This record gives sequence, structure tokens and C-alpha cells, in this order.
Amino acid sequence: MNRMISVKTVVAIGIGAALMFVLMRFVAVPTGIPNVNINLGIAVLSLFAAIFGPIAGFLIGLIGHTLVDLTWGWGVWWSWVFSSAIYGCAIGLFSKFYLIEDGEFGLKQCIIFNVVQIGANALVWGVVAPILDILIYAEPADKVFTQGIVAGASNMVVVLVLGSLLAFGYAKTRTRAGSLRRG
Repeated sequence: MNRMISVKTVVAIGIGAALMFVLMRFVAVPTGIPNVNINLGIAVLSLFAAIFGPIAGFLIGLIGHTLVDLTWGWGVWWSWVFSSAIYGCAIGLFSKFYLIEDGEFGLKQCIIFNVVQIGANALVWGVVAPILDILIYAEPADKVFTQGIVAGASNMVVVLVLGSLLAFGYAKTRTRAGSLRRG
């Protein structure tokens, strides 16, 4: 039987979604813009997507963000939930270039990781989320584009700093390919 995703990836989805939920829900730092917080969970989503790929990234973003919205009490804001899922998928699409699991996440891979996350954050929070807010909820364009730009910019900084540190740290725990030699 050919499995679409491994048991390891399924477990990572559960852990990643739980960590994303806890960080987004209980370590939210207000930005001053209504309903927009500095989101440390985005660094976890980015790391897990970079390691486990686009399906894991999509599902972690979808599940983690849905749980956050359900516990805030104002209902699920599907435009932002799907945007988190799309962001996770986008980061995961480039997972083979980061070499985190191979223990080789160096400066080159960090630059690739951050170019991808900046592009994904700009696209998802600067375009996708605001357009979905307008189409689904008939929100005013000036409001949702402001929210999206602030969310995207703060996510870029969080992933640049915390996401990169997590990736460097995790890569250090991995054995580099070819590093074990017979004596």
C-alpha cells in the first residue's frame, strides 16, 4: 500500500497544530490594529512546513488557526484560516531546498527560507486574506488591507527571527548526511 503521508508526518501535524494553537491563543501580542496580533505560532507553522512539506503545512495552518478562532468566541474567520493553511503549504512546497532535516540549514538555506516566507506572507496576508474578507464577509477594503499588511509584516519579522532560530536549532540536532564514517 502506498501511503500519501507517513505516520511521522501525521504526528507532526498534530504536534504542530497544537503548538501553533497555544502560541497564537495564549502568547498573542497586540499590534494596536483591531483583531491583529503578533503571532509567534507562525514560526512553528513555518518550521514544521519546512521540515514536513506542503500537506503538513496546509493542515497545521488549517487546524491550528481553526482551533484559535473557535476558542476566541467570535466564530471561525475562514478567510484567515485558509490563508494560514495556504501559507503553510507555500512554505512546505520549498521544503527540499531548506535541508533542515539533513542538518545542513546554513546561511544559503536560511536566505532561501526567508525569501520564501517573505513572499508567502506578502501574498497571503497582503492579497489573499483581504480579498477573501471582502468576498466572504463584505468587510471594508481599507480595513482588511490594513489588517493584512500589519499581520504580514509582523509575521515576516517573527519568522525571520524566531523561525530562523528554530530552523538553525533543529538542524543542529540532525545528523548531517555523510558525517558518520566507518573507523
